[in-house]
Amino acid sequence: MTRRLAEVAKKVGVSEATVSRVLNGKPGVSQTTRDAVLTALDVLGYERPTQLRGERARLVGLVLPELQNPIFPALAEVVGGGLAQQGFTPVLCVRGAGGLSEASYVRMLLDQHVSGMVFAGGNFAEADSPHDHYELLLERGVPAVLVNAAAEHLGYPRVCVDDAAAVEQALGHLLSLGHRRVGLIIGPDDHMPSRRKLAAFTAVAARAGIDTAGAVEHTMFSIEAGHASAARLVRAGITGIVCGNDPLALGAIRAVRRLGMSVPGDVSVVGYDDSALMTCTDPPLTTVRQPIDALGRAVVSTLVQQVEGGTVASAELLFEPELVVRGSTARARA
Repeated sequence: MTRRLAEVAKKVGVSEATVSRVLNGKPGVSQTTRDAVLTALDVLGYERPTQLRGERARLVGLVLPELQNPIFPALAEVVGGGLAQQGFTPVLCVRGAGGLSEASYVRMLLDQHVSGMVFAGGNFAEADSPHDHYELLLERGVPAVLVNAAAEHLGYPRVCVDDAAAVEQALGHLLSLGHRRVGLIIGPDDHMPSRRKLAAFTAVAARAGIDTAGAVEHTMFSIEAGHASAARLVRAGITGIVCGNDPLALGAIRAVRRLGMSVPGDVSVVGYDDSALMTCTDPPLTTVRQPIDALGRAVVSTLVQQVEGGTVASAELLFEPELVVRGSTARARA
């Protein structure tokens, strides 16, 4: 008990006596200090006293699929900073780290009386994945926000970038450069943002009179997967490739070079995200930018509004992406 008091007091910057008063429900402590002590108790992994267990901590779980793609740390920075400004403590949860699943993180955070959850690129976007943990959050009345497209049956507010607009911009750019053999590399069949991108790709190509048979690759989101998929497309005669994220695009560029060709001389490549360092690649990557700052602020606002008892619209909040033209695209060879 003494060690717990000392650690919590140090974490919050108050005396052990103040911590003791909070834990024993005694008066004489401001609400701000009381909230800080309870949050520190949760963060340090100590169990709350029985009489305090029904109260929610000001913890918010931020669940990401990975950190290798720079777009996710960028989102975490915006959302985490925004939550901290609102007096919440963000808890970063990376899916698969230490063998932990999304469902495991949800159960752990519910035990800590979490105030809310933010999910980005998670099971919610995969139609064939288990969704029981999202339903559990709904049952417990825990607010949550989903970032980007989700399976239709989940009743959470969603803050999304317009996948259809992203592909329309990317493919329209390639068509304007004279490319008629165009391909698409996206995520697995059950990935909802990829389904939206595929629908847009097919529609734009059809309007342009372009046959897309054999021009679509479903794969995982990695440089290696982009390499393998692009190699197949280029061997089939594709000269312009739209990719579902920037790592896929970097893999595509590597594949073109391994085949003894050049980007953009022989093949043009367009990414998606405009993640960190894409101006420093060789060549600098043409990509479709996700408005991460605006997106992150909307996520924070939507979550905090729910936590404070407000209502939010059930419809998707859609943000417009932006095509950023750099050196990985050029006019198709005659």
